[in-house]
Amino acid sequence: MTAQIVSRFAPSPTGKLHLGHAFSAIQAHDRARSEGGRFLLRIEDIDGTRSRPEHVATIEADLRWLGLTCDGAVLFQSTRLAAYAVALDRLRGEGLLYPCFCTRAEIAASLSAPHGPGAVYPGTCRHLDEAARAARIAAGAQHAWRINMADAVARTGPLAWNDERAGPVVARPETHGDVVLARKDAPASYHLAVTVDDAAQGVTHIVRGLDLFGATDVHRLLQALLGLPTPVYRHHALLNDADGVRLAKRTHAPTLERLRLAGEDGVALAQSLRAGQVPSGFVTTGFLAPNA
Repeated sequence: MTAQIVSRFAPSPTGKLHLGHAFSAIQAHDRARSEGGRFLLRIEDIDGTRSRPEHVATIEADLRWLGLTCDGAVLFQSTRLAAYAVALDRLRGEGLLYPCFCTRAEIAASLSAPHGPGAVYPGTCRHLDEAARAARIAAGAQHAWRINMADAVARTGPLAWNDERAGPVVARPETHGDVVLARKDAPASYHLAVTVDDAAQGVTHIVRGLDLFGATDVHRLLQALLGLPTPVYRHHALLNDADGVRLAKRTHAPTLERLRLAGEDGVALAQSLRAGQVPSGFVTTGFLAPNA
């Protein structure tokens, strides 16, 4: 018997949803509904400095306006801190994590030319000995926890994952360097939290934007290290403005709330996006619509 499809939409309540979010939520919703599956809503609210509770109600109202229905209770990442701690303790106990005391300014300086824009963290704190690390932690130095990528990749061996559009993908997490799994200002990074939560919620199909295609290599590595299942992925095209810039909260993209309060028909908008008809002034990039 084939397992029921479970997909999810997982926004951060750090601002209001825009058309790009609608584009993604519709595809995640429809992927599950197309085979009688479940569609979940998860609120990724562990960024305590930027998350706002008032945005949660707006997110839910926007989804209803689009005609999207969610199954079960909403999961808040802020209730999942103990699960992230367990995962971190496991990786730390296996010697795969190390504390990083570098500031953003220090990292930026170390990655200046000639390293280039695609450079990764150079492993500055990886080379500290245990005594130096312990002394700095005991002195109260703020630190993140990074994964020793070379050791982790050696531990798992070759990995792969499947994308419904791109097909089989060979994972190359080493290209990301020693990524952060627990930030100085948050108990878990996006990489760790999303991997642990997708497994806990039984998500079988992850539908998200093409901008996260590369990050899936890191998630596949964490799944292997933590003994978690690997979902099927579907990375869809991105909805950009007329200049080709991806819609984002930081660029003040038009919000769904503004359209909703102006009396726009959300269900009609969703139907248009399903058909690959984007509003005037917007374009899709990465895959051809419809059903991009």
